[in-house]
Amino acid sequence: MSQKISVTDRVVAAGFAAGWKLVPLLPQRATAGAFRLLADRVWRKRGRSVRRLESNLARVTGLDPGSGELRELSRAGMRSYFRYFHEVFRLPSMRREDIVRRTHVTGAEHIHDTVAAGRGVVLALPHMGNWDQAGAWLVGVGHPFATVAERLKPESLFRRYVAFREGLGMEVLPLTGGDGHNFGTLATRVRRGGVVCLPAERDLTKSGIEVRFFGSATKVPAGPPLLAVQTGAALLPATVYFHGDDWGIDIHEEIPVPEEGTRQEKVAIVAQRLTDVFEKGIAEHPEDWHMLQRLWLEDLAR
Repeated sequence: MSQKISVTDRVVAAGFAAGWKLVPLLPQRATAGAFRLLADRVWRKRGRSVRRLESNLARVTGLDPGSGELRELSRAGMRSYFRYFHEVFRLPSMRREDIVRRTHVTGAEHIHDTVAAGRGVVLALPHMGNWDQAGAWLVGVGHPFATVAERLKPESLFRRYVAFREGLGMEVLPLTGGDGHNFGTLATRVRRGGVVCLPAERDLTKSGIEVRFFGSATKVPAGPPLLAVQTGAALLPATVYFHGDDWGIDIHEEIPVPEEGTRQEKVAIVAQRLTDVFEKGIAEHPEDWHMLQRLWLEDLAR
């Protein structure tokens, strides 16, 4: 059965195709300014996505909903979000050495030393900053990796995104619609001493692990903690943010797996420890946390 494509989906797909083709050909300062103006325009309209971003940021920061301070933070958040897309269109034309040079990293030794010892790494990160740029940096410093991508609509847009990420050196597995063996593939990669990178603070399946996140219940993907428990790979949280005109990545210490307990108990403990690290990173850079969807269980129930 053919996929029914809405007019909105067609427009979005055409916009992305044009972005990858045209944005690298235009002056960087001009296109950056255009994306910033577009972000401000969307922010001023205060549509559903902006209102959801503000609601999420209110939980993270404790700011009063509707306050001027929260509104300013959400404007910074939308500018950060649109900067991500601007950079996505430019990344394929950027030199790898420039990406590496402009990336300010703390904790890189946690990856290098673990891989050098022959042990696999699972890098888990929230939706912050420019995670595709972070992936390009990781490839640039010698660690090609596998990841899983949400299946976007229409299919043409998903294929373009996969091609974009593969062009940066990533191995991309589809979250849905693939061969159904993603976990086995990822486990094989880390058992062989490789690296896997996975988004880890928003569950897109029905098998997430319930955790406490900024004081309320939500569910996070089971994959990263389960890979650590099942394979013995090092689970390293990473937070990604914008560092002026450059980029910042903080790679945190390994999340330890408990020695005792059932597999389910171990996964739950590891998931909560991972979420606790994410809390700190998001609190330090709330404007770069791109969460424009419902996340907490009580919000999802409404």
